[in-house]
Amino acid sequence: MIQIYKNLYVGEDFECFDDKEKWVTVHACKSPCHQRIIGYRGSLPSNHPHYLVYENDRNLYLNIIDPPIPLFKLELFTTFLKFGAKHYKEEKLIFIHCNRGESRAPSLALLFLAKHLKAIDNNSYQTAMSEFAAIYPQYNPGNGIRKFLTENWTIIK
Repeated sequence: MIQIYKNLYVGEDFECFDDKEKWVTVHACKSPCHQRIIGYRGSLPSNHPHYLVYENDRNLYLNIIDPPIPLFKLELFTTFLKFGAKHYKEEKLIFIHCNRGESRAPSLALLFLAKHLKAIDNNSYQTAMSEFAAIYPQYNPGNGIRKFLTENWTIIK
């Protein structure tokens, strides 16, 4: 787990937790976290009420994979930003993790820094990514998330 900003941390799935006092966790991985909390294996039907996200008091579980082509839904990112904003305002410690801490979790952290905290450039994904790389050098976004954020940067709010 690496602190990238005040009260904002990024890490890998082996650091996953969902019950620490004063913390909220964003589980940015379909497997194992989203599958475990919803109780399914393989794929979930797209009409399931928690197909994209499941939220409880201190956790946001995202059904997100890291495909080479962008298969993401905008709602996933906007829900994350609302969840993060609410808890950041309450001065909670926010931990965002994915499987390896290289692509999905840091992409969400980058988005939060740019869109909500205005701590890095928000003009484009490329400019935000350049500034974020100085904060989190191991950032290695997959092609799908890179393309999605590039193409949808201005409409993610």
